[in-house]
Amino acid sequence: MKTVRWGILGASNFALNRMGPAIHAAAGAELVAVASSSPQKVAAFQAYAPGARHVTRYEALLDDPGVDVIYIPLPNHLHVEWTLKALATGKHVLTEKPIAMQADEIDALIAARDASGLVAAEAYMIVHHPQWLRAKEWLAAGEIGTLRHVDAQFSFYLDDKTNIRNRPDTGGGSLRDIGVYTFGSARFVTGAEPVDLSARVIRENGVEIWAQVATTMQGPKGRFTYNSMTTMRAYNRQVVTFQGDKGMIRLEGGPFNANVHDLAEIELHQGANRTLIERFPTVNQYQLQVEAFGRSVREGAAFAWTLENAKGTQAMIDWAYREAVDVTL
Repeated sequence: MKTVRWGILGASNFALNRMGPAIHAAAGAELVAVASSSPQKVAAFQAYAPGARHVTRYEALLDDPGVDVIYIPLPNHLHVEWTLKALATGKHVLTEKPIAMQADEIDALIAARDASGLVAAEAYMIVHHPQWLRAKEWLAAGEIGTLRHVDAQFSFYLDDKTNIRNRPDTGGGSLRDIGVYTFGSARFVTGAEPVDLSARVIRENGVEIWAQVATTMQGPKGRFTYNSMTTMRAYNRQVVTFQGDKGMIRLEGGPFNANVHDLAEIELHQGANRTLIERFPTVNQYQLQVEAFGRSVREGAAFAWTLENAKGTQAMIDWAYREAVDVTL
């Protein structure tokens, strides 16, 4: 197996604690470089990946012939710029979600990907986790009958105004940070897209910190209603339900941050109080994502979350912002 050599563009906490270890642990992958102006930050990566070089300039990492893939965990508003730069230097790119601030910005990424023949994708890790593949499988097999409603909730508490998630200049907001999960997971499992949409939001300091979005969605097997609630000002909660006329699929505890927020498990509820529960205590979805990306680079294997998939979710986020009615509590 040819080793795919990864470089990380920016020493964020998420890269340090989640994606860096995943790259280091993944089969067929090697973390070879981290770009940052801070030697101290890079030293933290080197504690578990001692072979990772410290690169002081982002551009130098892109030009490094010893790097095959660039992973980009920069603030949201920088994602498109640096993805395009990485592709222009001949590097494959995996960029954190949301990969763009507006859906139409992704068109340039698609064009650059196609022109270069390189692999470029949004790091939407949940589609690599078996709990979401199981949800998709159960729904397609008719285990809950006809789908009637999907409900998704994602909340956590973060009121630090200096954090990039709470700053308008860095693309903050709950919809961009976690709505990408409540929207994208429903789209991934059902193959459906919204046909109407309404949204209510609460803002602080120019940033949307709470959003409730309701839609009707059209999928291959018909229409269903959908509701999403995201907020950065409430106690941690992650739950998604797919409710049919004969049963229900429920993911609670760790559907998005599996085995970080809580144990990853999925439930299938059917008649006569019958419940099937599957748990995944050892699965690392970040490592699975890195290994899947490596297969795409080495073998041309299809990647589970394309730029086109990402554009669909971003279009839904854009629509929610356009329709948003400001409320107060």
